Amino acid sequence: MDMSQYLEIFIDESKEHLQLLNQSLLSLEQDPQDRAVLDEIFRVAHTLKGMSGTMGFSKMAKLTHDMENVLHAIRNSEVKINSELLDLLFKCLDALENYTENIVNTGSEGDNNYNELINNLNMVLDKKKAGKEEKTPPLKDEHEKEKTPGESEYKTANFILDEFEQNAVNKAYAIGMNVFEITVVLNKSCLLKSARAFIIFQTLEKYGEIIKSEPRVEDIEDEKFDFEFTVVCVTREEASVFAKEINQISEVKKVVIKPIDSGKFNQSQLEEDEDEILTKGNNIQDDEKDSQNADDQSKLKMKSHKTKTGKTVRVDIDRLDVLMNLVSELIIIKTRLEGIEDVDTSKNYAEAVEYLERITTSLHDSVMKVRMVPVDLVFNRFPRMIRDVSRELGKDIVLNMTGTETELDRTVIDEIGEPLIHLIRNSADHGIESKEIREKIGKPPSGHINLKAYQVGNNVVIEVEDDGQGIDLDKVKEKAIEKGVLKKDMANNLSQKDIIDLLFKPSFTTSDKITDLSGRGVGLDVVKTKIEQLGGAVEVETEKGVGSKFIIRLPLTLAIIQALLVVIGDEKYAIPLNSTKEIIKITPEQIKMIQNQEVILLRNMVVPIVRLNKILEVPEYDEDKKNLTVVIVKKGEKTSGFLVDSLIGQREVVIKSLGKLLSGVKHIAGATILGDGNVALILDVNSLAV
Repeated sequence: MDMSQYLEIFIDESKEHLQLLNQSLLSLEQDPQDRAVLDEIFRVAHTLKGMSGTMGFSKMAKLTHDMENVLHAIRNSEVKINSELLDLLFKCLDALENYTENIVNTGSEGDNNYNELINNLNMVLDKKKAGKEEKTPPLKDEHEKEKTPGESEYKTANFILDEFEQNAVNKAYAIGMNVFEITVVLNKSCLLKSARAFIIFQTLEKYGEIIKSEPRVEDIEDEKFDFEFTVVCVTREEASVFAKEINQISEVKKVVIKPIDSGKFNQSQLEEDEDEILTKGNNIQDDEKDSQNADDQSKLKMKSHKTKTGKTVRVDIDRLDVLMNLVSELIIIKTRLEGIEDVDTSKNYAEAVEYLERITTSLHDSVMKVRMVPVDLVFNRFPRMIRDVSRELGKDIVLNMTGTETELDRTVIDEIGEPLIHLIRNSADHGIESKEIREKIGKPPSGHINLKAYQVGNNVVIEVEDDGQGIDLDKVKEKAIEKGVLKKDMANNLSQKDIIDLLFKPSFTTSDKITDLSGRGVGLDVVKTKIEQLGGAVEVETEKGVGSKFIIRLPLTLAIIQALLVVIGDEKYAIPLNSTKEIIKITPEQIKMIQNQEVILLRNMVVPIVRLNKILEVPEYDEDKKNLTVVIVKKGEKTSGFLVDSLIGQREVVIKSLGKLLSGVKHIAGATILGDGNVALILDVNSLAV
């Protein structure tokens, strides 16, 4: 059977199960006595074992099988939960994640068997056995006959049939059918007992009807049986057929088949026809069949219980991109229709365009909702990371997360993980003090990192705040002077904001000694670059001895934005509206020069001027203009003034990528197609603002 068709489903479900396993292990560490969490961990390991075994990933199945053995011992109170055991289970989780990552990248598990982990898991069980007292052998059943030399060491179940079942057996014999008690014994090394039992049940049902099972079918599904089970089967076939078919199934060690005693039955019942007998036999088995439908693929994954899920469907992000592009084209044609002037502007035409606008807006909103996912998709990896970092650093750190239900476009979600990891690690490593220092300065021994997300208009704000030592601005200045980033005579004139901005300079990440900074400093240029590529901005608030807060502002989506269309020379450009603060008119005389930078005074605030025509190398349309148009844009808390020749107005624009060949073009964030079919470039405000 070609299992490659199920690979994507396997990968998606494995990632979900591993995330659940991660969360459950963290919860178990907080409360080792929580039986529900322990059961959930066992269920996840059990499911992963079945899934990986079905897909042929034997290494993954082996590891989860050994994990399951240890978890089973914990559930039975044979093994006690401690920090060493939890560390071992977390390492198993890491190994499973590595297996999954290899499968994503290569389609195979890789070569690592994680033998050391498996040995450690078996050592836990060996210690359990070593500390276990010898148990008295169970009393011999008085009905069990003495084994004769050469007789099978396996004993079939002693069934007690109820009246209805016995009646079905009697009627089957009456019309010439056979009834067999079939005991199947699996190899002790069988990793997937439930999956193997499922295949055996399928085989049996091809030749007859199962009217009873011991253990119950539900218990067999949950692997609540040793390595053998027994069924009663009504059939027209001979015992040899069952023996031959079942013995051909792998990992079956032995099959014992014997006829069921017909017992006593009422002669009048013989007159009932075969169809009625089989119908009644089916009725007996209804409840069991509901739980073991042979066509149910989920049974191969051996889920121990069914959970209620929402009506969802997985959709490849590339398909959503295609749908978004089609919506974008619809918006473009709507804009084009609005701009057509040489057409009969009748009432019907105006109403049709208005209706088209409503439809495209609703369609756009619907597609965007499909693409939106909660930030919890990223946040859920951080509790484990903080656990490991705090243990590594010997600090007591508590991570508080709020607003995890806040939603962002999937394309943004996929990109913000790395910057957030960096900020949180910096908070733990450089921000939070050691227990001893915190107690010495009167702080609680546990440091707190608060990760918060919330929506403001068309933006999502993510805050990473810690109650650590804050940023030492004097040390930042010293490092900047030492690295040649800052001149000594200018250092004293810098504001706190200017000093913090120095941390985002690439040069601050080139030295191995940069971690001597008491606050931040390693790799923040990477954080800034990544966030700005997403059309966002980073702000920092800090107070020495109190803590620091990094504030990230991100657009809800990167696909369609509101923009201000402007004219520079004879070219049209778009400025994202979320970066636009206001538009003013000035005269050339109002522009002053301060430290080789053109500025204007706006309500007692000095605003640097950016001549876009020079930066973008566009010939100036009119050099002797008496009035100049300035678009005031904001970059975090800073403002700049973009000089433009004229304004077109506000438009809803579709962002199109420039492609790989033009991806490195500076100051340009993308392009959009206007209603007249021409292309307008979208300006990157973060790189242009001074």
